[in-house]
Amino acid sequence: MIQPNMLKKLPQLLVLLMAILSYSCSSKKTESRITSDFNKDWYFTLADSTLDASNPTFDDSHWRQLRLPHDWSIEGEFSQDNPAGVGGGALPGGIGWYRKSFVVPKADSAKNIFIDFDGVYMNSEVWINGELLGKRPNGYISFRYELTPHLKFGEENVVAVKVNNSAQPNSRWYSGSGIYRNVRLVKTSDVFVDHWGAKVTTPEVSKSQAKVRIALQINNRGDAGEVNVINTVVDQNGKTIAELSEVQNLQTGTNQLTYDMAVQAPHLWSVADPFMHKVITKIENESGELDTYETPLGFRFYEFDSEKGFVLNGEQLKILGVCNHHDLGALGAAVNTRALQRQLEIMKEMGVNGIRTAHNPPAPELLALCDSMGFIVMDEVFDMWAKKKSEYDYSLYWDEWHEKDLVDFIKRDQNHPSIFVWSIGNEILEQWDSTGITIAKELADRVRELDDRPITSALNDPQPHNNIYKSGALDIVGFNYSHKLYEDFQKNFPGEVFIATETTSALATRGHYDMPSDTIKRWPIRWDLEFTEGNADNTVSAYDHVSTPWGSTHEETWKIMKEHDFLTGMYIWTGFDYLGEPTPYGWPSRSSYFGIVDLAGFPKDAYYMYQSEWTDKDVLHVFPHWNWAEGEAVDIWAYYNNADEVELFLNGESQGIRKKERDDLHVVWRIPFEAGTLKAISRKDGKEVLTKEIKTAGAAAQIELLADRNSIQADGKDLSFVTVKVLDKDGNLVPNAANLIEFELKGNGKIIAVDNGDPTSMEAFQAKQRKAFKGLALVVIQSDEVKGEIKLIAKSEGLTQKSLTIGTH
Repeated sequence: MIQPNMLKKLPQLLVLLMAILSYSCSSKKTESRITSDFNKDWYFTLADSTLDASNPTFDDSHWRQLRLPHDWSIEGEFSQDNPAGVGGGALPGGIGWYRKSFVVPKADSAKNIFIDFDGVYMNSEVWINGELLGKRPNGYISFRYELTPHLKFGEENVVAVKVNNSAQPNSRWYSGSGIYRNVRLVKTSDVFVDHWGAKVTTPEVSKSQAKVRIALQINNRGDAGEVNVINTVVDQNGKTIAELSEVQNLQTGTNQLTYDMAVQAPHLWSVADPFMHKVITKIENESGELDTYETPLGFRFYEFDSEKGFVLNGEQLKILGVCNHHDLGALGAAVNTRALQRQLEIMKEMGVNGIRTAHNPPAPELLALCDSMGFIVMDEVFDMWAKKKSEYDYSLYWDEWHEKDLVDFIKRDQNHPSIFVWSIGNEILEQWDSTGITIAKELADRVRELDDRPITSALNDPQPHNNIYKSGALDIVGFNYSHKLYEDFQKNFPGEVFIATETTSALATRGHYDMPSDTIKRWPIRWDLEFTEGNADNTVSAYDHVSTPWGSTHEETWKIMKEHDFLTGMYIWTGFDYLGEPTPYGWPSRSSYFGIVDLAGFPKDAYYMYQSEWTDKDVLHVFPHWNWAEGEAVDIWAYYNNADEVELFLNGESQGIRKKERDDLHVVWRIPFEAGTLKAISRKDGKEVLTKEIKTAGAAAQIELLADRNSIQADGKDLSFVTVKVLDKDGNLVPNAANLIEFELKGNGKIIAVDNGDPTSMEAFQAKQRKAFKGLALVVIQSDEVKGEIKLIAKSEGLTQKSLTIGTH
């Protein structure tokens, strides 16, 4: 008789049966290395510290079934009582258990089986069939365990993972909780390239030729003896450009092998043309293929020079970068390749060419995207060393784990051509005592044993007396803020190389504008007056006059940076708003204000200042909106480029022509509000370049839906981000609209998140409704695995409803 608790298990049992049948019916020819997505059909529960679900016979049938990656914190309720505090996003932590049953067929009993985790936050423990495989406290590190000795081939196996994120606060920003990155199952023969066991470098590169060096760590667990190792360099179009085959006599155990290959006229990687290659390593003997392993490769040569700054492929290039935390806004920390790609697309459109992974190892998918999209990455490993920044952070595990975590970090990421700099720490507290000298040397020495790319550390006391700098461990001196010291760098640090690891920390709320009595004269807000009290709704103006005491406005830092070659570049804090750290505000804020783009992915006004400076495309951005009290004095700003002047009209009457003077980055008019139409025209040599209009909006009347992609893959992972606009009857955005909008979905997908960019909203991200914020909201739709159509319907009381169709293929 079937018990009720077995009904929930039926899908999982069917999967196991199908796996057994598919293997038994398949041909005997097998692949040498099989890497499988291991994200489906996990069971999950939140628990207290007394639960032990490691035993394979444990009954998890009443648990929730889900697909990884998964972040349970984003599913929780916002509360100022959650122990992570607003710094951690005001969301819950706790203890979570994950379990998955699977079958490895008897035909694979001669193979080696591994499980790879890209990241689990935090304090993960993993069991297979009741046997503890290990523990990793670091929530950002990737790791592997071997399952082979513990498997029952042809029978059910159970992997169990305990995740303990209950001791909080342990982070200064939102961390997420759970198995929030991808998991894979890897099967190999007895001869295989070890985990992260291929290192591909280009010790010589020029426009005419290159040398490719391939260092392999090959594991021989059998009696393979003589094998043929074939290394092939293939470009992104599939063309073979070099190949080398050598016979090797493998010893039992680990074999270290190195090969050099020549490439003529290599297609160089750059931010404008990120042309990728890969090295395919095959190991064969008389019985056939033993292993195939692929390693990314990009040909580029560069230097950081104390006078010329950053030089890529022989040409000077300013690094125009942003820092980003790992969360994906309403999706939380659960990694999704399309969500990452969308963020990078938005940054690329702004003119960004660099990403700093603040402040820990990123998801590997981010680095692969940076490779293919063309970003100069500063890859960062630690936010703290032995001295803590929050009560239960990584400093507790520093002594035991930091060397292994550092080595794993470098080995995992070392083949990405987008990585140009390693950062061994961010605002490390040891910079103020002598232990900073000792630890910096230790870390840098270990990095240099593994890789030759330059090393920096983000110093928030960037002075010659800084102990991390005094260690001599840094190749590049990293400045966090301190923009007023930039121009004296060569005097204070003679012969050294500069990089702005973190800049700005300007505050803005998208769509919100303050109108102080004298807005022509911009001023930094005082910490003691404004930040401790805050506005009633903790919103700050999107005008460029609000900065933290340690930071600057967007314009201040860039004006200095652009003038000097020796200033290699900058990484702005931040590209996107992120969950947690609403500094300088407290509750009810639960996410940051620093982003150039808000949490939902909607650009703030500063985005267009950078776009006008960092790109060649024609830009004319005029703000704010044009809905004010009659007669109120309003500052109208315009960012523009590729033009000599901008003329502003109000209801057809000219308000004057403005031109940038000296180092201006914008122009401004102050005019009394009069309902109607603002029209700005930019001109070059008297000829019109662009025209922009802003009209006074009437009452909210209708909804507009705009998908970033109207066709997505039917793979159960792909996303379409749908912008929701509240418009008046004439199609104008209603700038202060806050209508509650309800969503309905029909077809082959689901709504996985909603947002509006409001840093003080306590509405759940996983919902079917959302209030608009300043006229905008966002719906994130995920496909299922069936091809067809998804229909989104949006409706709100008093507004004309709207629908949108998205195809899945």
